[in-house]
Amino acid sequence: MWIQTRLSTEGFHTGESIAVDGVCLSVVEVGAGVFEVEMSPETMRRTTLGEAGIGRKVNLERAVRLSDRLGGHLVTGHIDGVGKVRRVERGGHHLEFEIEVPASIARYLVEKGSVAVDGVSLTVNRCAHDRFSLTLIPLTIRETTLGEKVVGDRVNVECDILGKYVEKFLLGRSGNQPSERIGVTEEYLREHGFIR
Repeated sequence: MWIQTRLSTEGFHTGESIAVDGVCLSVVEVGAGVFEVEMSPETMRRTTLGEAGIGRKVNLERAVRLSDRLGGHLVTGHIDGVGKVRRVERGGHHLEFEIEVPASIARYLVEKGSVAVDGVSLTVNRCAHDRFSLTLIPLTIRETTLGEKVVGDRVNVECDILGKYVEKFLLGRSGNQPSERIGVTEEYLREHGFIR
């Protein structure tokens, strides 16, 4: 896929990562004001990029340098799944969104936690078993494609990676038996000296 951009492509290098609607992709060729990325069948299946046509606007973000100030939350570009816009309401200068997601995504969402929608780091207002809501401020509406979304549009959703690691730890395995789940139980805490 070739992408035309207002970003300066002078510093782009073959092989560098760039987020396209939140999806981490590798730059494979660079021209003046354009660059090319390649997508695997997995990317096409698990994100909205498989639906992208000529002329579609996308959000772009270059990879953060380790020395840069982190202004949002850690976004990896590894999409958890696709959500669907279920409600858009204007409230003064801002927009209220409600996005429906599969349970496999909703489990990682917490009120006032972080989520990335089409690569944009946002704060979850409320969440339920199959949806979450958020607010877009005027800057986000102006500078991203989210302000153009309507009910029924599909969006890429990436949950905060910290929740996934915490879950993996809490459901860790003991010994070499993959079926033996430890979890954190009262017995586990007592055995490891946290409870007397």
